[in-house]
Amino acid sequence: MQKISVLLFLAWVSFLFYAGIALFTSGFLLTRLELNNHSSCQEPPGPVFLPWGSQGEPGACWMASRFPRLVLVVIDALRFDFAKPQFSHVSGEPPVSLPFLGKLSSLQRILESQPHHARLYQSKVDPPTTTMQRIKALTTGSLPTFVDAGSNFASYAIAEDNLIKQLTSTGRRVVFMGDETWNDLFPGAFSQAFFFPSFDVRDLHTVDSGILERLYPTMDSGEWDVLIIHFLGVDHCGHKHGPHHPEMAKKLSQMDQVIQGLVEHLENDTLLVVTGDHGMTTNGNHGGDSELENSAALFLYSPTALFPSAPPEEPEVIPQISLVPTLALLLGLPIPFGNIGEVIAEVFSEVEDSQPHFSALAQASALHLNAQQVSRFLHTYSAVAQDLQIKELHRLQNLFSKASADYQQLLQSPQGAEAALQTVITELQQFLRGVRAMCIESWARFSLSFLLLHLLAAGIPITTPGPFTVPWQAVSAWAFMATQTFYSTGHQPVFPAIHWHAAFVGVSEGPGFTWLSALLVGSNTFASHLLFAVGCPLLLLWPFLCESQGPRKRRQPPGNEAEATVRPEEEEEPLMEMRLRDAPHHFNAALLQLGLKYLFVLGIQILASALAASILRRHLMVWKVFAPKFIFEAMGFIVSSVGLCLGIALVMRVDGAVSSWFRQLVLSHQRAGEQSSLVYTGAGSSAREAQSYLLPSCSQELLVSGTSSFCNSKS
Repeated sequence: MQKISVLLFLAWVSFLFYAGIALFTSGFLLTRLELNNHSSCQEPPGPVFLPWGSQGEPGACWMASRFPRLVLVVIDALRFDFAKPQFSHVSGEPPVSLPFLGKLSSLQRILESQPHHARLYQSKVDPPTTTMQRIKALTTGSLPTFVDAGSNFASYAIAEDNLIKQLTSTGRRVVFMGDETWNDLFPGAFSQAFFFPSFDVRDLHTVDSGILERLYPTMDSGEWDVLIIHFLGVDHCGHKHGPHHPEMAKKLSQMDQVIQGLVEHLENDTLLVVTGDHGMTTNGNHGGDSELENSAALFLYSPTALFPSAPPEEPEVIPQISLVPTLALLLGLPIPFGNIGEVIAEVFSEVEDSQPHFSALAQASALHLNAQQVSRFLHTYSAVAQDLQIKELHRLQNLFSKASADYQQLLQSPQGAEAALQTVITELQQFLRGVRAMCIESWARFSLSFLLLHLLAAGIPITTPGPFTVPWQAVSAWAFMATQTFYSTGHQPVFPAIHWHAAFVGVSEGPGFTWLSALLVGSNTFASHLLFAVGCPLLLLWPFLCESQGPRKRRQPPGNEAEATVRPEEEEEPLMEMRLRDAPHHFNAALLQLGLKYLFVLGIQILASALAASILRRHLMVWKVFAPKFIFEAMGFIVSSVGLCLGIALVMRVDGAVSSWFRQLVLSHQRAGEQSSLVYTGAGSSAREAQSYLLPSCSQELLVSGTSSFCNSKS
């Protein structure tokens, strides 16, 4: 076989696996079609029936604005228990002493002193818990895809409808300061912006100090309608020290002072929202879907009364994307077109009205608008994509139709129908929660195409006759050693366990910092796959290196004993690598066979991960264990296949160079006329004859030193 044929065939087999991985990824991981539709004030999501508020007021949209101004504070990695009030411990029990507990005391103080003005929620975050995906969720109300986690290194602009776009389209002045990721997602959207680099997790203070330098002067200037602040110190402290370090207590205390200062600077027409984009593990990392990573804090405060009752003892648990439709209606904006979140109903109560009927009716109105928008999204999405469950979609649409009809009937009924009104609220909430559950389930589906392509690749014959066969046990052991090295060097196939500190080894911040850092992290993670793949062709040469260097008798088939006595010089079998020259036509085929075996073993590992992920795709641990494991196996296979082709190409290149040297050496001796009886016939000539000719030409010193095999190996 020709060298180029071997490489092309290996590349083709690798491509089959790549195609299968791509098909499975598109069928299993969260994949959804992003619609370009946008909501507008001129086009309500359906017939509008509002018992309060007025569409006729200047600037009114789907619902009249309750807050002309908003201050949105994102404290990166603000886990819920960082903000949860710490009540006095039960007598007889030792107090819990953790650095991060009780440091946001201003929240507890506000909740106790102004119970109708503030609320603390436990915000449930959808995986992946990486910053870019969380920002997308906090502005679009949708579910960012799982594989977008890789985009955390190089974010891209959000094309679908979002809160920032709605704010700018209505002429609101949006000022931002903090994490530069927002600049990548919303380029040119801010009237004024102060961006700071976000990837250097060793720096705990530069971003936060830069924000505080500009925060209060900007607020006092009044040249803003929406102020967005994204602090990074808590997240960086978690990555560098973990949540149990004293530095975390200092950072949270600093954030507590920020919240207290913001509350003192707020005007009566301003809403304050403090939220975490995600949580963090006990090691300070994030990216998966563990309870600590998925639990973030959400705090709402208004200088005017906003809630009709005091907060409950245990904060309510709400999905993170519920903030999007809530803020849109409170600010008098259309809800983003692709939102599937549910409004926080209690913030739309009539606080000043003592009659519970009107408060419930106001909540139902906000929920009905929200449900109309989600129903319109489902109708549009299902018309262009076929990945939603048809049966469940029809059931939810019927539920919405019934709830909408009941709501319209209640608007015409006399007051006092509290029970019927609560039924409508429950039906609307069931519809909204059912849609979210359906989308999460429908956007995680399995495609058999991967299995079919895998079987096609695995069915390629990989057994060829020849003297250079590497046994399956050796190939499997080599692949397992690569996996063992991955784990033994401290790696795990989960995103929170990635060695992010490798991004800063020998790197200083500057142009190209992000891409170089991503390359360093990838190299650190998949170094074992690359090294073992590049070294895999050495398995072909290892048996030769294990042989003794003394002459051995060539084995003769039965019946040829008489011939063996005629020419005793031919009884010696070529030593070690000389047999590569004895059968050059088998060498490339042996490399191909070895490469296919190695790809097959790696493919079996991917297949096992894919089957586990597909069988357990409804399991609660799918995004924590099975999906990351499949992604790591797939990336490891890609790295290994590329490394294998490079290793085989390198061995072929060395073999070609040695063959060229061998031919030049023989030709030089031919021209010298030292052995005119030897006629070199090219690649098909007997390596045994070449050996008998070349060995005498080696210097006596080389023979004495035992390196005569070097002359043989050069051939």
